[in-house]
Amino acid sequence: QQPGMTGQVKEEILARFGELGVRIVGGSVRFTPGLLRRQEFTTEPLQFRHLDTQGQWRELEVPSSGLAYTWCQVPLLYQLRESAAPSLTVHWLNGEHTTLPALELPQNIASELLQRTGKICRIELTLTREMLFKAH
Repeated sequence: QQPGMTGQVKEEILARFGELGVRIVGGSVRFTPGLLRRQEFTTEPLQFRHLDTQGQWRELEVPSSGLAYTWCQVPLLYQLRESAAPSLTVHWLNGEHTTLPALELPQNIASELLQRTGKICRIELTLTREMLFKAH
């Protein structure tokens, strides 16, 4: 229970994470953005300003066909790319990166995110239009 938050605000936050496809399953984090719509992605590049785990303001460039948000003070960047297979890349503070073929953070990486250790700079997910909500 969050002090000062109404039930409606909490409900909206939970609903939005559902739309973004964020699911915690057995300690891992799965991304299944089947409720996102194409029009939620940018039509041109823009700057995304966020507060990192160290309390510093940072900027991240969101490319055209991108969508960004923070979770546990780590920016997540979704990018629509038709010619690429879905994947997830974790960018670490030490400059290294880990690319995974599935849209899932295993338990060991998910714990770094959820515990806000500051070791993860950003997470980038490559998506295709087929993964998004299809209005009929």
